[in-house]
Amino acid sequence: MAKTLRIGDHVVVDRERLNDLMASIRAMGYELHGPTISDGAIILGRIDSDADLPIGWRDRQDAGTYRLERREDEAVFGYAVGPHSWKRLLLPPRRTLWQAEREGSRFHLLPMRDEVPRYALFGVRPCEMAAIRVQDRVLTGGQYRDSDYARRREACFIAVADCHEPGGACFCASLGTGPSEAGAGWDLALTEVLLGHHRFLVRIGSERGLAAMKGVAWREATPADLDAAAKQADRAVRRMGRRMDASDAKEILYESASDGHWEEIAQRCLVCGNCTMVCPTCFCVNVRDTTSLDGNRAERERVWDSCFSLEYSYIHGGSVRFSPFARYRHWMTHKLASWQEQFGTLGCVGCGRCIVWCPVGIDITEELETFRANAGRKKEAAR
Repeated sequence: MAKTLRIGDHVVVDRERLNDLMASIRAMGYELHGPTISDGAIILGRIDSDADLPIGWRDRQDAGTYRLERREDEAVFGYAVGPHSWKRLLLPPRRTLWQAEREGSRFHLLPMRDEVPRYALFGVRPCEMAAIRVQDRVLTGGQYRDSDYARRREACFIAVADCHEPGGACFCASLGTGPSEAGAGWDLALTEVLLGHHRFLVRIGSERGLAAMKGVAWREATPADLDAAAKQADRAVRRMGRRMDASDAKEILYESASDGHWEEIAQRCLVCGNCTMVCPTCFCVNVRDTTSLDGNRAERERVWDSCFSLEYSYIHGGSVRFSPFARYRHWMTHKLASWQEQFGTLGCVGCGRCIVWCPVGIDITEELETFRANAGRKKEAAR
């Protein structure tokens, strides 16, 4: 008698059946989004089958460096992370809030479509799942709930894919956010096993995950399957490109508010905002009002913004963070220190995107170590 699947079970799906799983998720009414290749990078986009996935490709990443190259195998998830994060689906870069048209001497609001998209996020890395949980806490866990984010989040299906190919800028292992064991909040978790027969170890995390497995051929996971997955995870941890000790980051950065090293960073920083755009947890937005040239139509939209923008901190009389020095200090201190006080968690998950996509390769892990060393010297000198 075949075993009845339950939440928490580990099963094995052969590589040849991955497309069946994707088709099953689509049949549940979800629009599938996942990693695909475009313009020389692995980005997130709409996908229809496993043929759209970056099969046999890896990305070489380091500070200010990113390139794709072919692998020696046909790994489906044999890369680290690309420039896109999943927040682009849950907290879209642009969202129209309202539109109005002139009717005589008055304006009237136009009806807005209020449909909630049913996205299936396929191939979410554990560090990215940690980032989604951070955004859940920020945007739905407090007094000021972002209703659009909450509805999108509740409607989406999440299939995590454990990482076995960390990049040179990755440091999730040191923060406990990867490369495997994705925590909570997902429906299915896949571990691609390349040792021996190419297969996926699938963990079931929800009722939706159970429903997705209907009609997909599987077998029970054996100790050998679990051992192969564990070995891959251990190997990924050993190959992690960087590490960060954030245990005392809040104290270090608060003590370093007037450290001269901020100015040294600012001399390199282009204040381009790339780090905030690629970061999976940054959530800053702005509201823009536009009016047609003839004055007959008006629109308000919410757009992504960045604390590196001079206008972002503008209040009556001017910006309160005029210099690159002040803007970088605010970003890093908020990410690793004051974020903890506001939301009870770090604002960093160790994906390394801010390092890779910084045009000048500023490395947040190195900068924290520099401030830690400077603080230690100051304490020694004070004794």
